[in-house]
Amino acid sequence: MTSHPRDAPQFYLTAPSPCPYLPGQQERKVFTHLVGRRARDLNEILTQGGFRRSQTIAYRPACETCRACISVRVVVGDFAPSDSQRRVLKRNRDLVGQAQANRPASEQYALFRRYLDARHGDGGMVDMTVLDYAMMVEDSHVETHLVVYRKRGPDTAINGRGTGAPIAVCLTDVLSDGLSMVYSFYDPAEAERSLGTFMILDHIERARSLGLPYLYLGYWVEGSRKMQYKAKFTPQERLMPNGWARMEEA
Repeated sequence: MTSHPRDAPQFYLTAPSPCPYLPGQQERKVFTHLVGRRARDLNEILTQGGFRRSQTIAYRPACETCRACISVRVVVGDFAPSDSQRRVLKRNRDLVGQAQANRPASEQYALFRRYLDARHGDGGMVDMTVLDYAMMVEDSHVETHLVVYRKRGPDTAINGRGTGAPIAVCLTDVLSDGLSMVYSFYDPAEAERSLGTFMILDHIERARSLGLPYLYLGYWVEGSRKMQYKAKFTPQERLMPNGWARMEEA
C-alpha cells in the first residue's frame, strides 16, 4: 500500500464544459486545494508550472483536444512600454494605486457589479453576490493584497493615497519571483482610459520596484480576441512543453 503525507496535494479533474474562449471547444481543468501550512510554497511551484489561483484553488487547463491556453509572464527587467502604452500611462497620470489588505468593501463590489454587467453579462461570474465577492478577495492562504486605483487628490503627494470612489481594482498575489494578477476590474464608463492595460503597466513597475523578475498575466489564448491584449507586453515568456520560452515581439 502506498501512503501519502496528510498535507500532500491531491489533484482532481473537472468534467468537460463549454470553453469560454474558443467556440466549439470543451474545457477541462486539473485542480488542487491551496490550504494549510504548505499553501504558499505550493502556490509558488504551481504558478511557475502554469497554474492559476482562484481563492483556495489552483487550477490549469487539461483539455483533451486543445492546447491553446498558454501561461504568460512579462520579463520585467527588459520591458519598455510601446508608444501606445506610453499614451495609456499619460491618460492615467491622474490616478494613483494604493496596495492594501485583501479586505472587501461595498464600494469595490459596486464597481465590480458595474464591470460584470457591462463587460461579462453572459459570463459565469455574472451572478456573484456581495458574499461571493468577499470570498474571492478574502479566501486566501497565500500572500495577496488589493491595489485600488483612485484619482489623485490635493494631499496625494503627502499621503500617497487617492480620493473618491475607486476607478479600478486588482487582486494581486506576491510570489518570490514576481507578482501575479489574479483578477482585475474597472469602471466601464472610463473605457477611454484603457484601464486594463494601465493596471498591467502599473504592476510591471510595482514588480520592478520590488526587484521581482516577472509579472504573471495568466493565460494567453491564441485565436481568442478577449485574450489578445496579453501578447502586447513584451518581452514575455510563454510556458511551452519544454519550459518557459522567451518571445520578443507580439
